[in-house]
Amino acid sequence: MSVENISNEENKKSLNFIETIVEKDLAEGRNDGKIQTRFPPEPNGYLHIGHAKAICMDFGLAQKYNGICNLRFDDTNPTKEDVEYVDSIMEDIKWLGYDWANVYYASDYFQQLWDFAVQLIKAGKAYIDEQSAEEIAQQKGTPTQAGTDSPYRNRPAGESLELFEKMNRGEIEEGAMVLRAKIDMASSNMHFRDPIIYRIVKHPHHRTGTTWKAYPMYDFAHGQSDYFEGVTHSLCTLEFVPHRPLYDLFIDELKELNSDNSDYRPRQYEFNRLNLTYTVMSKRKLLQLVNEKLVNGWDDPRMPTLAGLRRRGYTPQAIRNFIDKIGYTKFEALNDVALLEYAIREDLNAKAKRVSAVIDPVKLIITNYPEGQIEMMEAVNNPEDESMGTHEIAFTRELYIEKDDFMEDAPKKFFRMTPGQEVRLKSAYIVKCTGVSKDESGNIKEIYAEYDPMTKSGMPDSNRKVKGTLHWVSAEHSLPAEVRLYDRLFKVENPGEEKDKDFRELLNPDSLIVKKQARVEKELEKSKPLDNFQFQRIGYFNMDPDSTHEHLVFNRTVPLKDSWSKIKSK
Repeated sequence: MSVENISNEENKKSLNFIETIVEKDLAEGRNDGKIQTRFPPEPNGYLHIGHAKAICMDFGLAQKYNGICNLRFDDTNPTKEDVEYVDSIMEDIKWLGYDWANVYYASDYFQQLWDFAVQLIKAGKAYIDEQSAEEIAQQKGTPTQAGTDSPYRNRPAGESLELFEKMNRGEIEEGAMVLRAKIDMASSNMHFRDPIIYRIVKHPHHRTGTTWKAYPMYDFAHGQSDYFEGVTHSLCTLEFVPHRPLYDLFIDELKELNSDNSDYRPRQYEFNRLNLTYTVMSKRKLLQLVNEKLVNGWDDPRMPTLAGLRRRGYTPQAIRNFIDKIGYTKFEALNDVALLEYAIREDLNAKAKRVSAVIDPVKLIITNYPEGQIEMMEAVNNPEDESMGTHEIAFTRELYIEKDDFMEDAPKKFFRMTPGQEVRLKSAYIVKCTGVSKDESGNIKEIYAEYDPMTKSGMPDSNRKVKGTLHWVSAEHSLPAEVRLYDRLFKVENPGEEKDKDFRELLNPDSLIVKKQARVEKELEKSKPLDNFQFQRIGYFNMDPDSTHEHLVFNRTVPLKDSWSKIKSK
């Protein structure tokens, strides 16, 4: 096999099944060689990481094959929609690194959809049904039992048209009647059993105001909007597989009623949605968390929303890498959130600046270091990237170290600070603990140590082997900070499967621990909100948007390792 053929074979193996379909369509000249996708979110909430998978597919596919991807808001339910959500969705897409060719709304097509519905009524393929929602649901039957016809199924077209107009003029109350497509009440596909295609909603629309009172249902609006726009590949998740025959049927009807004999038609393809352990993706449940103040808004760093992940310190590259690793298939799966955490560690390891921060400080006094002396130590910004250079950190007689890094009566394999044992202070000296002072309750107030002046990093004796290295900050030349230690929002792996419990009972009580007495090195006063850092030996953090020059706030993105034992509140 030639080098070229080997390369081609490797390329084919790396394609996901939708890319394989697209390449076949292009090779066959389907749709005149055009690729057009769309990302169609409902503007009724903030996007979460599951939407990011769809965004990467819709925009990424168009990007890869020189096509276009439009952003189309599915705004057919005015009771739940808001301009706030429209703005947040646009921000999230751009943050992920994508842009749209055009912005459309399903409401752009309300008149065309209305005209199509009227055509169906006139052709005897749709009728107004005055039954209640409960009666309609009961008459639909079951997957193994045929449905029964509505008593209004053979209503004269003229009568249905007149009622349809009244629905839209606001002369009919909500829930009093609907427009149903007349298809097949005995079909094995439940979606074919005379689906509802229009209902009454008397709530002002965020774009069209009170112009419309009758609104199309998703299954009726979606495929037709694709058709009006020129979409070639309509990509969605697996729950829409049984909807596809209805999608195709409505497009067939639309083409036939409008004498469209062209070869063009949009085609729907489905892939598996993104499910994560220790997470819920249901918009309803996420909205509950926000409305019931169980989290601090849509951008709470514990939320799986893109706004929350951004605030927590996740990067667009890490999210795209994670989605690329899990891939696209036709089978549902529950992805381990540890894979997402691995992706952000991998990304930040290569680009995050290393700094010193002490979360639970205890004072360390170097008794033989000159009082009032300040020594500037050189700290490497990122050992993975020499081009990031170095910065200076002040070393003084009085320092802070982590409480957990000291143990007075330590076990044999405790390689941190304990009386009589040497440790290295990172980027500085080797020190030996000589004792402690305690308060009346027996709590340690101060730790005492002596330093060896010949062991400064870079000096000949600096290579002397010691088993522990600790991070530290100067007591005088560090800054106070609030550190928010975020963890997984739920304490069970798959909260969606715990059917016998309210999902709110499954919340992790330790998903947020706030440390208000932390100390960070002065280098961090130059930081901007959302800047990423590695707090040495602790984890990856970023500056929260709440942070001010007077009150620094940092969020933990992830610990350095999965096995990292988080600092518990005392």
